[in-house]
Amino acid sequence: MALDSMVEIIDRAEQEGLAFWQVVQAVDVEERQVTAEASMEKMRATWRAMLESDATYRGDRRTPSGLVGGDGKRMRLYTAENHTLSGGYMSEVITTALCMGESNACMRKIVAAPTAGACGVLPAVLIPLSWQDDLKEDDIARALYVAAGIGAVIGFRACISGASGGCQAEIGTASAMAAGALVHLRGGSCRQVGHAVAMALKNLMGLVCDPVAGLVEVPCVKRNVIGAVNAVSCADMALAGIESRVPVDQVIDAMGSVGQHMPVEFRETALGGLAATPFGQEVKERLQNCRASKM
Repeated sequence: MALDSMVEIIDRAEQEGLAFWQVVQAVDVEERQVTAEASMEKMRATWRAMLESDATYRGDRRTPSGLVGGDGKRMRLYTAENHTLSGGYMSEVITTALCMGESNACMRKIVAAPTAGACGVLPAVLIPLSWQDDLKEDDIARALYVAAGIGAVIGFRACISGASGGCQAEIGTASAMAAGALVHLRGGSCRQVGHAVAMALKNLMGLVCDPVAGLVEVPCVKRNVIGAVNAVSCADMALAGIESRVPVDQVIDAMGSVGQHMPVEFRETALGGLAATPFGQEVKERLQNCRASKM
């Protein structure tokens, strides 16, 4: 089978008595002609790369534009020194999302999940949970299969690129992947995974891609935070038995349609949204002048 429908994955899992991740792994084994252990090792390597990215974050790094850097450190210090409104786990989610997003902007090693611009969402929810729940490496690897399957379906039915479908396609997809992974880790059913995915995508539908000066910095880094926080809330809703009224595949299709109808100004061209504000134009002009002076 191909990973082109959430419903088909869920139905196969229920009919064959499999977990969601096992269906995804079986497809990977078949498509890449590898053993199940080789497939699992690739997921373990992905997890290790996420952990490495988090461990090597440095708050003193700044991007050449000066727009991004240090916020992960600021959030980490605030979390350690204050009684945060969002609480322990959620504060760590916010911190990790910022750190990962800044690392990407500073050209450090990250895992594109599903894209580099959305790299902070999935590790933001998984890394703090792995500490909190003392999760094993293979527990996380199985959750990554769930996330990968979700991303594959969205990529097939809609899109995962900001240039094709706006930020709803990047951060929205990452948020859906993270929500499904969380539901799996907390023992949710395959159908609950589907509901979490649907709710996560619905909450971010229509989100434009408007990078200031064309850089994956502002507002991209902070949108990783909202994608991660959205994933946690949707996972909790799904685990509580709350369902998406619109079926998950239909939500994905709707997101794809919205992306197709989105004006070009809102699809990573830096011609609309925040990129078109006076601030955005000032940054663009400053960077252009800086480049010209070096020629």
